[in-house]
Amino acid sequence: MDNHKISVAKACLEGAECNTMNFPQIVGTLMAEGFEGYIIDFRRGAATYYLPDGDSADLPTHKIDVPVSASFDPAPIQAAIKEAQQLVPGYTYAGFCRKVAAAGCAGYVVSFSGRRALYFGRTAETHVEHFPS
Repeated sequence: MDNHKISVAKACLEGAECNTMNFPQIVGTLMAEGFEGYIIDFRRGAATYYLPDGDSADLPTHKIDVPVSASFDPAPIQAAIKEAQQLVPGYTYAGFCRKVAAAGCAGYVVSFSGRRALYFGRTAETHVEHFPS
């Protein structure tokens, strides 16, 4: 992957982690650069950004300060997603990550063409969240 695309991916990750970009802005920016999607892995503290040709870039993420729960509970994950979508006062991406990890989310995959994010647990349980219309 060329340096420009890696820089765009880094800027989007930093935008999330510093709360200067919201999810729709990140998706729009990455799509405009030709990305197909990305995955966030809370256990590894890593993000991988994918192009349609299979090329990818791995970037380190912030480490969350709670372990990923062994049991997957979709209700608090859905609540955290709703907070992010509504940009409730006090929302932060770090807080979102803590909440979903505590609810058993080990990571999530975002598919731009599929217009969805798939949240997965340590036992491969999932919750699919379709992009708002």
